[in-house]
Amino acid sequence: MKNRIVRGVAGTFILISIILAISVNINWLWFTAFVGANLLQSSLTKWCLMDTILEKVFGVKD
Repeated sequence: MKNRIVRGVAGTFILISIILAISVNINWLWFTAFVGANLLQSSLTKWCLMDTILEKVFGVKD
């Protein structure tokens, strides 16, 4: 369950930042790059901040 939420949040952030980059300011693409870098980092280290937040703050388990 946690993995689905993390993927959903990441996908939502990416889509929103692309829409903001098109309609507001191109610099929103930096947020897209930040989300992508975090996804890459979590695939290499097997640690994800959103995963930790979901578990400790919201009590979501696997």
